[in-house]
Amino acid sequence: MSISTHVLDTMRGTPAAGLGVSLHRREPDGDWKEVAQAETDSDGRVGEMTNDELEPAEYRLEFDTRPYFERSGLSAFYPSVLVVFSFEGGHLHVPLLLTAYGYTTYKGT
Repeated sequence: MSISTHVLDTMRGTPAAGLGVSLHRREPDGDWKEVAQAETDSDGRVGEMTNDELEPAEYRLEFDTRPYFERSGLSAFYPSVLVVFSFEGGHLHVPLLLTAYGYTTYKGT
């Protein structure tokens, strides 16, 4: 049971390398608990957010976009992007298509 992601900078037409990503699980009391941190590789990918067994639950991927855009001399309209989703087991891939002023995400395969 794993979660992966791929971040593409659609403004430049390149992978978003070196972008920080964290994974959080919603606890029964409603609070969020961080379960993993990673950074996208040169292809904009995180192949597996954690080696730990993930239980079915509601999760949140947090993409730290501010440093990524600031390295390019741009201000970040969205300093972070939060994607909340239900994980029911197996493997889940959550891509993020990113620009300085917008983003799109979807359930990948």
